[in-house]
Amino acid sequence: MGRNALLDRVRLGVEDAAVLASLVLLAWPVADAGHPGGMPGRIVPLLAALCLGLAVLMSDGRPMLRHVVTGAALGAAGIRHLNGDLSPVATWLVMLVAAAVLVRQALGDRPDVDLSRQQVLLAQQVFRDPLTGLGNRKMFVEYAEEVLDEPSRTHTAVILVNLDGFKHVNDHFGHIVGDDLLRAAADRLAVNVRANDTVARLDSDEFAVLLPGLEDEQAALAVAERVLTELHRPLEVAGVPVTIRARAGVAVAKTGEVLDHVLRRADQALLRAKVEGGGVARRFDPELFAAAEQRRLAEADLLRGIEAGEFEVHYQPIVDLDGGHTVGVEALVRWQHPERGLVPPAVFLDLAESLGLLPRLGGWVLEEACRQAIDWQNRFPGFELNVNLSASQLGNPKLIDEVRTILERTGLPPQDLVLELTESVALTDLVESARVLSALKSLGVRIALDDFGTGFSSLSHLSSLPVDVIKIDRSFVQAMPESGDASVAEAVMHIARTFNLSPVAEGIENAEQASRLRELACGRAQGYHFARPMPAGSVTELLDKQGVPIRAL
Repeated sequence: MGRNALLDRVRLGVEDAAVLASLVLLAWPVADAGHPGGMPGRIVPLLAALCLGLAVLMSDGRPMLRHVVTGAALGAAGIRHLNGDLSPVATWLVMLVAAAVLVRQALGDRPDVDLSRQQVLLAQQVFRDPLTGLGNRKMFVEYAEEVLDEPSRTHTAVILVNLDGFKHVNDHFGHIVGDDLLRAAADRLAVNVRANDTVARLDSDEFAVLLPGLEDEQAALAVAERVLTELHRPLEVAGVPVTIRARAGVAVAKTGEVLDHVLRRADQALLRAKVEGGGVARRFDPELFAAAEQRRLAEADLLRGIEAGEFEVHYQPIVDLDGGHTVGVEALVRWQHPERGLVPPAVFLDLAESLGLLPRLGGWVLEEACRQAIDWQNRFPGFELNVNLSASQLGNPKLIDEVRTILERTGLPPQDLVLELTESVALTDLVESARVLSALKSLGVRIALDDFGTGFSSLSHLSSLPVDVIKIDRSFVQAMPESGDASVAEAVMHIARTFNLSPVAEGIENAEQASRLRELACGRAQGYHFARPMPAGSVTELLDKQGVPIRAL
């Protein structure tokens, strides 16, 4: 603990002693044995005085209460002394209160010390931002850590301020005007905070304000909103009025909290302000922070899992509805987590996509599945392999070369590889999708349009894409009527035949659905009715039991 922090603790202890002694002095008359009401009549006022004392001691930012209590006690003691009612013990209490006041006065006031420390730090160039004249990150961190380490009955808050329009000003007017803008913003910040607040420029267009001695969090938010109001007024830059938007994030430090945690919470509040459109001040939201922290941990866990090789490929059989035997599989990635067990793709695929990891993960799945499919084809020639393509894979400029290299390296016949993508992915950029898919087809592979009918497909789109297979979405299969009435699934199969495409139904869950699809002349299907996704070894056992040659599609 630093010398200043120790002095602050002594100050607080002396103040507490003075208040407690004052309260006892005020309640002393009821301690007289002759007080009416007997013992209960004396104890109750004493307890009331002590409760009042605790309330005063725990009050934040109201030092005047302490002075009032002490002054009232000394005044009452003086009156009793003139009346000759002051007992010897009460006289000692008066001396104790007076001594505490004198000691507290000798220890001095903290705000002046705080201001002097700021001035000393700013006097050193290593702590000063050369552009704005404010303190820099080093100064802010050193000073804020010392303030947070000191005991206090009030709150300390951190405000982070970001100029949302700064990059546009730099790009449009140049860096000289951008520097003038930063200086003008710094001046606005400095004049709109209190004398004992600290303003610093942390980096580029990000500023920080340290606010000690606050009564509550609302006071910090009020300061942030006042600062933003001033920053949103036109700034005079190089003789030209420039209007920018700024946002602020507010976090109030908890008792004993380290600065890094406070800054992280303020940064989360700043991010929330950005998500809400900028130009506003937002307080730290623990629920949003918990969600962001959970996502951060999930991202780290996913990266660790990929590096540790915890992912594996499972395969769901695709069945010939007429013969009832397996003619191919769809490769599906799974995460074998060391603590959570087998993690389904719905849990991690979107996260992997947002982190840009799907091209890497998808390329690994493709090669692993192609290598495994060769083993099955040695015994069952024509055995097909379906592998999914994500949006980021389709947009990968190296995709065609990667697919070609994998086919050459594994030896899988291109015509036995079916690359699946959803129509929503394909139609994101129809022209580019058609170009990439045509290039893939030139390698000899086939293309399947998954979840057909659930997105924005139309006959014109379908004719624009080089598609070979249509996969009927499970929702249409589940909605098929038990009678022979027409259904969406039947309409999709009619479209497939019109365009000379091969239909494959997904999500078959019972024999009735399989029978109905067979009546509609749907050649192939997959779903839990036939088999769930399984490891490669289980697929091998299934094929060995069937022992039926594969019929090409």
